[in-house]
Amino acid sequence: MEIGPIFRALMRSKTSVLLIALQIAVTMAIMANAIAIIQERSRLMDRPSGVDEDNIFYLSSTGFSADFDARSAITEDLNAIRNTPGVVDAISTNTVPLQGGGWSSDIRVEPGRDNEAADFAIYFSDEHGIDTFGVDLIAGRNFLPTDVYWQDFDVNRWAGAGMITRAGAETLFPDDPDSALGKTVYINDDVPITIVGIIDIMQAAWKSWSGVERSMIVPQIRPENSTRYVIRTEPGRRDELMPAIEDMLANANKGRIIQWMKSMTDVRKRSYAGDAAMIKLLIFIVSVLTAITSLGIVGLASFSVTRRRKQIGTRRALGATRPAILRYFMLENFMISSVGVVAGAILAVALNIWMVQTFDLTRIAWYIIPGAMLVLWLVGQAAVYGPARRASLVPPAIATRAV
Repeated sequence: MEIGPIFRALMRSKTSVLLIALQIAVTMAIMANAIAIIQERSRLMDRPSGVDEDNIFYLSSTGFSADFDARSAITEDLNAIRNTPGVVDAISTNTVPLQGGGWSSDIRVEPGRDNEAADFAIYFSDEHGIDTFGVDLIAGRNFLPTDVYWQDFDVNRWAGAGMITRAGAETLFPDDPDSALGKTVYINDDVPITIVGIIDIMQAAWKSWSGVERSMIVPQIRPENSTRYVIRTEPGRRDELMPAIEDMLANANKGRIIQWMKSMTDVRKRSYAGDAAMIKLLIFIVSVLTAITSLGIVGLASFSVTRRRKQIGTRRALGATRPAILRYFMLENFMISSVGVVAGAILAVALNIWMVQTFDLTRIAWYIIPGAMLVLWLVGQAAVYGPARRASLVPPAIATRAV
């Protein structure tokens, strides 16, 4: 066996061997945790918002003229938008999923501030909200026109009905989420709202919020000078209708301005721009560290071959074959890499525990560390192959030359 001679040879160059092993360990720890973070960010980015993102856009209308009548403007605008060919439906609302800003409120199953509450994202809508957002109603009914309440700005009153998401029902009624239908819950401590419907998924406006899937839609319209219209189009017609509807609304009323027109695709892209940039950065860092580690292995192996050319020639003269020389250096590197990846696995677990406790990240998946170890073993073997092959080509005659 060659392990004994290889180990004794490595002990004569402890500093360089330990540096390469340490480099592999650090790379291993960073690689494993970077992959875990990339997985987590990718999973968050892939979460469905629950709405028909590909065919939805929104825009804001802000009235500025002295005689601007918000209620009349909203009614006329929605009638015009809904009657536009290619439009599925439209509503006036306060925000859209992933937009970054919106409303939230505590919801209780028992009235009174002292009772336990859960924070819900609040969406205003009318009976057209289900069709406009394209969400799935899984229980109960949609709003009726008689449910819709036009709320005056200076009147603190809520409509008596509401629809909540499945996640919201599970939070309020964890023992039996289906029982939420028909139940009365309380907003603003003691204002009753009857749950008339349960929808599958509808994310909140804040993608990093822990309760991102706890949402409630209330049949309420606020006739303010500034309002947001959400429009859903037939598949494939969104980009065509966006400028057309913007021009139609701008020309219909000169006492207001139309602005902030965005598609839901753009909203998602902007919302997760930081996560996408982090993924790219982590991939770059891992790639650079792996490349540097590979160069370190190549450098150590090349130095070892150069320093031991006479020894290699002697072995060749004594009958060692080229495959035997190649195997020797490959095995030597495997031993160094093994020390590095084992130390790296321990360091990766320790680093992950610290990040979980400090940044509330999810624990690293069990298969990531073995996968990273395998990758670095393969990288090490690939990196050492060139110098090892050069060592196997050293001629036996080199043993007869003077040092």
